[in-house]
Amino acid sequence: MSASNPGHPEGVGGGPLVEGPHDPEHDPRASYVLEPEYVETLTRRVLATTGTTVPLTSPLTGAPLANIPQSSTDDVAEAYRRARVAQAQWVRVPMAERAAIMLRLHDLLLDRMPELLDMITLENGKARKHAYDEVAHTALTARYYARMSGKHMATERRGGVIPLATRIDINHVPKGVVGIISPWNYPLTMALSDGLPALMAGNAVVSKPDAQTMLTALMGLKLMDEAGFPRDLWQVVAGPGRELGGPMIERSDYICFTGSTATGKLIAAQCAERLIGCSLELGGKNPLLVLRDADVERAAEGAVRASFSNAGQLCVSTERLFVADQVYDRFVERFVARTKAMSLGATLDWEVDMGPLISADQLDTVVAHVDDAVAKGARVLAGGRARPDLAPYYYEPTILEGVTPDMTCFGHETFGPVVALYRFHDESDAIARANDGEYGLNCAIFSQDGARARAIARQIKCGTVNINEGFGATFGSLAAPMGGMRESGMGRRQGAEGIHRYTETQSVGTQRFLKLSPQFGLSSEQYAKVQVLALRVMNKLGRA
Repeated sequence: MSASNPGHPEGVGGGPLVEGPHDPEHDPRASYVLEPEYVETLTRRVLATTGTTVPLTSPLTGAPLANIPQSSTDDVAEAYRRARVAQAQWVRVPMAERAAIMLRLHDLLLDRMPELLDMITLENGKARKHAYDEVAHTALTARYYARMSGKHMATERRGGVIPLATRIDINHVPKGVVGIISPWNYPLTMALSDGLPALMAGNAVVSKPDAQTMLTALMGLKLMDEAGFPRDLWQVVAGPGRELGGPMIERSDYICFTGSTATGKLIAAQCAERLIGCSLELGGKNPLLVLRDADVERAAEGAVRASFSNAGQLCVSTERLFVADQVYDRFVERFVARTKAMSLGATLDWEVDMGPLISADQLDTVVAHVDDAVAKGARVLAGGRARPDLAPYYYEPTILEGVTPDMTCFGHETFGPVVALYRFHDESDAIARANDGEYGLNCAIFSQDGARARAIARQIKCGTVNINEGFGATFGSLAAPMGGMRESGMGRRQGAEGIHRYTETQSVGTQRFLKLSPQFGLSSEQYAKVQVLALRVMNKLGRA
């Protein structure tokens, strides 16, 4: 592949970009063009026989990037057929061999980081530093499950009904073929990281990445092929969810979905019809609490990252900020100052603090929420306007004060760079307000008293709570289960839970020496009396 891109400070040697037709000195973004042969290599991985394509454009420039081939329902059926054949072979591969392939993927992700960052930023629009989070998280996921799957999948011994005479083994048996429907906001890690433990558990995968970020997902899959995973083990289809989602659910043994609550409910209902399991990470209206003893400077810095990483297009990002009276004025001053000092742009440079939104639809939602709030009396402390001079879908990082329940952004997820400030006096009131609504995905608490903050965390109805950090402490800790409560979803990714969701629990009982029926000439009545005596003795001995 061709070499340099003057708009990129490091160049993109070996990456997917080539020189564009325009002078980058006038507009560095004009040179962000994908090499056609590289795109063709990636898109060949999609199982699509319709002959139709849909255009994919970059939110950095609004310019076309590629044409993505589209799959039919017949292609979906073929994907599952191939996956089942591959899974029957893969399940017999020893765990150590699976882990070795996974560790090769870990190293490839790090080796190819520059071009992965280029692709993520070009296709999704996020700042390069936030694209790095994706590559790091995917590598961490690969390493964690390579190292820990043997332990998580090992047969467990449990106590039997008759000590010594009854042996109980608990097996974790792969479900078969897992369907993964992933979103556009984290196009690498959401496309790959949910599927890696599924493979380690012995399953195959059929995935449908979001149409807006197909190339990043395919680039990750290319690295999986290079690492040595059997090609048919992970199938990819492309097309609208309303057309392919149903056929995927009909053929899957389990569904993993990340996206909106409304769509998640539909998927859960369809899975229930087939009595198959699903894990759903859905919407959020995530709170951040700044307690009276918080380090104000640290809280302000953390709140900027929590609110504006990936332009707020992160399921666990902060949209509601509750601040104690005692530090409110000082915190707001520092938070506003830090927000206004952010470097805004739409380039591949590391120096950019926030990139554009992904699409016109996202921009329209953000504009509508802010305009509605302002019209009803909210005050804009920072931001509050679109910036088409930076990128077609750019909106400034925005802080609102005086948001009330009659405003759309009060309870509805914005999924953009908009956060509302609320003052509180009593911590019990702050906890109640943080728990208000139907969501329960992520919460952040800033306090210099870790024990007190952890005690408050137990009262928060969220699947993850981060103390003195917005979301990274839990998101980056692969042993920590991650998911939502209430309408923010069901099931967990990461940790042992993240691989066990893709398995069926099987109990195997081996009875030795003694029968579980009358013997030694005892009648049924006498046998029952002996059993009652044994139960009483076991209880006295404190046995479970």
